[in-house]
Amino acid sequence: MAFTNEQLERYSRHIILKEVGAKGQKKLLNAKVLIIGAGGLGAPAALYLAAAGVGTIGIADADEVDLSNLQRQVIHTTNDIGKAKVQSAKETMNAINPDVTVNTYRTFVSSDNILDLIKDYDFIIDGTDNFPAKFLINDACVMAKKPFSHAGIIRFKGQLMTYVPGQGPCYRCVFKNPPPKDAVPTCKQAGVIGAMGGVIGSLQAMEAVKYIIGQGELLTGYLLTYDALTMEFRKVKLPRDTSHCAVCGDHPTITELIDYEQAECDGVHLTNEAE
Repeated sequence: MAFTNEQLERYSRHIILKEVGAKGQKKLLNAKVLIIGAGGLGAPAALYLAAAGVGTIGIADADEVDLSNLQRQVIHTTNDIGKAKVQSAKETMNAINPDVTVNTYRTFVSSDNILDLIKDYDFIIDGTDNFPAKFLINDACVMAKKPFSHAGIIRFKGQLMTYVPGQGPCYRCVFKNPPPKDAVPTCKQAGVIGAMGGVIGSLQAMEAVKYIIGQGELLTGYLLTYDALTMEFRKVKLPRDTSHCAVCGDHPTITELIDYEQAECDGVHLTNEAE
């Protein structure tokens, strides 16, 4: 494919990078990324992926824009209150970059539909705010052999990791099962600083871009944690649990997807090493 003059100008700062170039930009334009959750994490990830020229971006979210969302979900505006989040996100993304095809899925992700949702995408971004969804996304991506970026935020803290099939641990290798109900406070109970979504969601977009263009080192085999109050990043090495992981281990015991009980806006599920 040949770039139009407008595309050459739009993506010029990418194309002059030796790590990207014309070849890498064409990879981005041909790529497909699915973002599950158009909230605090999914909003900045979607904005940057659209701006980068990822050719097809899917957005899955069942909710409508609420006034309390606007403190951190920067893809929506006050005029979008009451509008479906996926529609609001699509309009903003296409306003930034009409090159991008945005597929919207106004639905709750469940064991019944997630495999169909992810099957046509090259990379998945977990922008959800609850543990049942995070475990479901992990298990589906492992079973379907799809790379994905996990992230979570609460208060002034955030974390992320990247799973690539056959190249490191999955989410269940680190966090075996969802925590007991009410064991971890929700964002609604504990709060979250708005810019935290921007920091961590943008890093998820960066992981997707690096995967697509095949450059740099992904957070495969690592958990990156961030404390905004101390301005400290920590990169914790994570081994793959080949012996005991219930979904990606050598002898998996989870062979069907599980719908755990939902809870609104669960907090970050930290390892002891990362706390």
